[in-house]
Amino acid sequence: MFDMKISLFSNTKELEQKIDMLHDKIIEVAMVFKKAVNVYLKEKRSPEYRKLSKEIKTIEHDADVLRRDIENRLYSQNLIPDLRGNVLELVENLDKVINEFDEVAHQFYIEQPVIPEKYFERFKELVAQVCECAENLAMASRAFFRDFSVVRDYSKKVYMLEHESDKTTASLKEAVFDSDLELAHKLQLEAFLSEVADIADLAENCVDQLLIYVIKRDI
Repeated sequence: MFDMKISLFSNTKELEQKIDMLHDKIIEVAMVFKKAVNVYLKEKRSPEYRKLSKEIKTIEHDADVLRRDIENRLYSQNLIPDLRGNVLELVENLDKVINEFDEVAHQFYIEQPVIPEKYFERFKELVAQVCECAENLAMASRAFFRDFSVVRDYSKKVYMLEHESDKTTASLKEAVFDSDLELAHKLQLEAFLSEVADIADLAENCVDQLLIYVIKRDI
């Protein structure tokens, strides 16, 4: 199982390019999000953070356009009919990950949480784990359309990174609630930590479904 090297595309190069672009959007939004959080930790809601937040919003908008275009092409041109339902679900799940990056970045912009400096490094670690998790999801999904043999490798990385992000989140929450911060401040930080970690959870859920699609395709 998982040893099949085959492209699902034959006469559908334009569709392949669109889906590739969606994978690129996940990698792009993860990179910008990581940069934005680093800027926020240094400068709070500075002009540079606003710029990066708008960039994330643009990526999210472009991804929505791509998703709708892919869905329309799959239906109107009756492309890869034996896997159309799975591909539609996969594309929607990928879009949800991008949407979550945008939502979290927007929440930083609106709520402007005060993150004590002593938590900066562990917070950066969590963000790095979450972003790498999303990037490996993009690579696993891309491999689904190109080379089944490496889907499992990238999927394992997603699971590993999601697990690491869970541990980092739990450690940070424990530290926050053991601190002398006001309860309202603790609860706000706890909520933001959960929202960041949710990105990795979505990536893991997407990979769960992806591996089911691979098994079905390999039978």
